[in-house]
Amino acid sequence: MEKSKLNFSIINIDKPAGPTSFKVSEYVKKSLNLKKTSHFGTLDPKVTGVLPVALERACKLTGYFLGHDKTYIGIMHTHKKQDIKQLQEIINKNFTGKIQQLPPIKSRVKRAIREREIKHFKLLEQSEGKKDFLFETKVQGGTYIRKLIHDLGEKIGGAHMLELRRTKASIFDQSKIYTLYEFKQAVEEYKQGKPEKLEKMLIPAEDAIKQILPTIQVKKSAVKQLLTGKPIFKKDIIGKIPTKEIFAVFQGNQFIEIARKTKENLIFARPEFVFN
Repeated sequence: MEKSKLNFSIINIDKPAGPTSFKVSEYVKKSLNLKKTSHFGTLDPKVTGVLPVALERACKLTGYFLGHDKTYIGIMHTHKKQDIKQLQEIINKNFTGKIQQLPPIKSRVKRAIREREIKHFKLLEQSEGKKDFLFETKVQGGTYIRKLIHDLGEKIGGAHMLELRRTKASIFDQSKIYTLYEFKQAVEEYKQGKPEKLEKMLIPAEDAIKQILPTIQVKKSAVKQLLTGKPIFKKDIIGKIPTKEIFAVFQGNQFIEIARKTKENLIFARPEFVFN
């Protein structure tokens, strides 16, 4: 496997309970002897599941993924017995759609009320004691699930989260996910000259970016200039002009850059990230 493949790829790690997201990212970096890695969205130490880790230059792309929806499955404990149908009605009325959420005290963001969208919040099963509930929720990126459960608890006499697993983050889900043990094995084989397992784990960053941003094709004659950070002119574009403000630029299968439209008369777009 070419070393260059490690320079612009993503590995979807199945984060275990215990380590922080940062420590998992650091473990990947040290194992592969890389200069930089970055994870796509923090998970609390106790939370497990989907944790995409960007390698080297792919770290520049994390911002384009962080705001996308995330899906979780977990177990909630209520401090009083609850009827599952009545509890679902309370959730539907107060905790679906756009809500106001104050981040918890222990968070990396400013503690200010902000709007977040809860796409769905479904109770799947109830324990015999009527206090433990298996739930699934799909939320806008940046939503705190533990705080969501806490806020629900304030309306029903108390509730807290027992377990939580992220099953999807943006385009990354459990269909292609690897434990730290599987990753460790792949790295050991890679260092022994057998790269197949590790190569299978790598998601090329240009493939991932195609799934979240519209793409355009540019003329081959424009590539050299664009790779030096020059702006894009309409004459450089092949085919349809994108309607979205931000888009990915390709020449054939070659990823060139991510660009943003301008309102300038002659210049169509300027680069935000150039892969040179």
